[in-house]
Amino acid sequence: MNQYVNEVTEQAAYSSLNEECGIFGVWGRDDAANLTYYGLHALQHRGQEGAGIVANNKGHLWQERGIGLVAEVFADPRRLEALKGRAAIGHLRYATAGAHGIENIQPLMANFHDMQLALAHNGNLTNAQTLRNQLEEDGAIFQSSSDSEIILHLIRRSQAETFDEKIKDALNQLRGGFAFLLLTPHALYAMLDPHGFRPFVIGQMPDNGSYVVTSETAALHVVGAKYVRDVQPGELIRIDKDGMNITHYTDKTTLNVDVMEYVYFARPDSDIHGINVHQARKRMGAALAKEQPVPGADIVVGVPNSSLSAASGYAEGAGLPNEMGLVKNQYIARTFIEATQDKRERAVRMKLSAVEAVVRDKNVVLVDDSLVRGTTCRYIVRMLKEAGAKSVHVRIASPIFKYPAFYGIDVQTRAELMGNNHTLAEMTELIEADSLEFLSNDALVASIGLQMPDGETGLTTAYFSGHYPSPIYDYSPEMAEAKASGEVTFDEEPTSLYVPQNPAEDQRVEGAN
Repeated sequence: MNQYVNEVTEQAAYSSLNEECGIFGVWGRDDAANLTYYGLHALQHRGQEGAGIVANNKGHLWQERGIGLVAEVFADPRRLEALKGRAAIGHLRYATAGAHGIENIQPLMANFHDMQLALAHNGNLTNAQTLRNQLEEDGAIFQSSSDSEIILHLIRRSQAETFDEKIKDALNQLRGGFAFLLLTPHALYAMLDPHGFRPFVIGQMPDNGSYVVTSETAALHVVGAKYVRDVQPGELIRIDKDGMNITHYTDKTTLNVDVMEYVYFARPDSDIHGINVHQARKRMGAALAKEQPVPGADIVVGVPNSSLSAASGYAEGAGLPNEMGLVKNQYIARTFIEATQDKRERAVRMKLSAVEAVVRDKNVVLVDDSLVRGTTCRYIVRMLKEAGAKSVHVRIASPIFKYPAFYGIDVQTRAELMGNNHTLAEMTELIEADSLEFLSNDALVASIGLQMPDGETGLTTAYFSGHYPSPIYDYSPEMAEAKASGEVTFDEEPTSLYVPQNPAEDQRVEGAN
């Protein structure tokens, strides 16, 4: 068992899940780039490898990008000052596809003889390698190893008559998870995959009606924009001088929001399809307390920061004090793989510390949002016991993470997953806990509470249930054996149009100047 911990630690240090990126765009404001800068700050949790902004200045696109956090990339004020214009898009990267070089930092730019394009992508294409091979055979030359660049080639090579139709033609060749922002000299486009895997929302600034499109509603709040609507699966939205025009590039759609957005990724002050993330996590915690109580427990401690909402719900549900038994150093923004186990554990202690006065002589319920590789959890349990906790009972506010993710999370092999390789008893021993239990899949779905017709959940819970809402194309060999045995199942692509509970009444909204 210790060999497993060491091997996984070598692969991923003590990192937890990482999401591909966050995107932010604005059309119709003199301070578009500055607004995008603040919007990216609000989304920093979604990507910490690199950041970039492209601005549209009277039809000319200009790019500034770099490796690091937003504040690091734009530490020189001249970089923002260079981004003039009334429209801009920005991107935060965490790589799930492609290498870790500056060439993969988005927004990606394409300079053609007759126009410029800039693209920002959140998600992961499951047929990217097939498309790339086809494009390269046809003579395409790629400037990056990112799957996102494929859409630019497909748009340019389309034989459709209008630019909007070229975009639709390209989108219909893609599979997997994608939320795209495309900036042209004349418009800002927003596009979401037919399953709606990633959150994507539109807001308006109250002073002049300019539009903001971004990954989370929290970013709208930070820049002072008012929420207008969620981008729906299969939509192509164009924002230009005439306003916002909403069309579909396909009428074969469904809703399968990645459940980990509610569990872990999104900020607690964000709403996803009308569901507040903090409240959903509290309900998960309360359900966990009901399903998996800890007799004789004294206090509940949440792992900062994404598990604090679930810990609050567990404490209320169990009638226990919710204590700050762990403190996170907010100034440690990024972590790196260290050379030795001692250094790795010390790095975790730099990020988190136990409050000895709180946990000493207590039977602690440690609430975390998920357990993927298990290494961080083991360090935290050990830390609490060294601080004097009598016992540490780990309760996870999601089911056992057994299967890989293919739509935008950096877990794409089963070998990485503790829950796939070990029994519950073995996992308990590996993380050195006194007990370990998980939330059930049914309780997770009920806690989120998306209201869907025909008994559908509106969620992708494949990581826990083994039920994938679509084929996975280029990744199929990874899951071939599990599919053959019936351990996992795959739906076909949707065949009808998903209609949200409250669809937009007006397909054209005026006011984007």
